[in-house]
Amino acid sequence: MVKIGPITLPTFPLLLAPMEDVSDPPFRALCKEQGADLMYTEFISSEGLIRDAIKSRQKLDIFDYERPIGIQIFGGDEEAMALSSKIVSVTKPDLVDINFGCPVKKVVCKGAGAGVLKDIDLMVRLTKAVVNATDLPVTVKTRLGWDNNSLNIEEVAERLQDVGVQALSIHGRTRMQMYKGEADWSLIAKVKNNPRIHIPIFGNGDIDTPEKALAYKNRYGVDGVMIGRAAIGYPWIFREIKHFLNTGEHLAAPSIEERIAACKKHLEGSMAWKGERLGILEMRRHYANYLKGYPNIKEFRARLVNSLDKNELFEILEEVNAINLEAS
Repeated sequence: MVKIGPITLPTFPLLLAPMEDVSDPPFRALCKEQGADLMYTEFISSEGLIRDAIKSRQKLDIFDYERPIGIQIFGGDEEAMALSSKIVSVTKPDLVDINFGCPVKKVVCKGAGAGVLKDIDLMVRLTKAVVNATDLPVTVKTRLGWDNNSLNIEEVAERLQDVGVQALSIHGRTRMQMYKGEADWSLIAKVKNNPRIHIPIFGNGDIDTPEKALAYKNRYGVDGVMIGRAAIGYPWIFREIKHFLNTGEHLAAPSIEERIAACKKHLEGSMAWKGERLGILEMRRHYANYLKGYPNIKEFRARLVNSLDKNELFEILEEVNAINLEAS
C-alpha cells in the first residue's frame, strides 16, 4: 500500500493528472469508473479564489464518489497561497496539491506554476505557507527544472519533504521542453532512490500504454504513475494498465458501443455541470479522441463540433455507432 498522510492507496496506484480544461467532474467520473486511484481537479488560481472568481470557485466542486481527490492550486504569493489553501480546505478534499509544473506562458509570467522553478527558495516558502495553513496532506506536482542547466529536482524533493510535503509527482521534462521530446525518468528514479526521501514519488510523462507503465515501474522504481494526455478520450487506459500489471495480458480494446456510451455520458455530464451551451462547446475537444481509429470519423467530427443542438449531437453519435456496428 502507498500512504499519503491518512490516505491509503493501492500498491502502485494510477493517478489522473490535473489538466486545465480537461480534468473536470464529468471527465473525472469516467476515469474513476475505469480505475483511477487518485484524481486531482483542474488547477485553481489562488488569486482567483480570493477574488471569488466564478470559474475558480466552480473548480472546487468535488463529489464523494471521486474520493480520494485532491484540489490543486497555483500562485506565486505566500499570503494568497495560504489563504487559498484555507478556502480549499473548507470544501473537504482529501488533500491539497500545489502546481509547480504548468509550463504555459500566462501562468509562468505570473511567477507561478513552472515559473517558480527559477526560484527554489520561493518554492519552499510557498509550500511551507500552504502546509502551515491546512490540516490536510499537501502534495506537489513539478518538473525536473526550468531548463537543462537547472535540473534541480533532487534538491527540490529534499527541501519540499523537509517543510512537510507528503508526496511528490514529477513530470520528466523541464519547463523549456514544454511537452516536446521524450520524458526523462532517470532523474525521477534518482529522487526515488535517495535514502533521505521517504515520501511517495510518482512519475509522470509519456505513460500511454500498459507495457510502458510496467517497464517504467520496473526500471525506475517509482511508487505509482500519473497519467494525463493518454486518458483524454480514453479513460480505459487505467483499467488496461491495471489488468496488464496484474496478469501480463492485454484487455480487449473498448468496443464502439463502449466508446459512444462513454462519449454520451461525458456530454451529458458536461451539460449538467456547466450548462447546456458551455457544456456542448467544451465537449468539442474530446470527440476526436473518443472516436479515434474508426472510419469516416473526420466527417462525423466536423458535424459534432459544428452543432449546438444536444438532440442532434446524440443522433450523430448514434449514427457513428450504427455505421461502425454494421461495418464490423
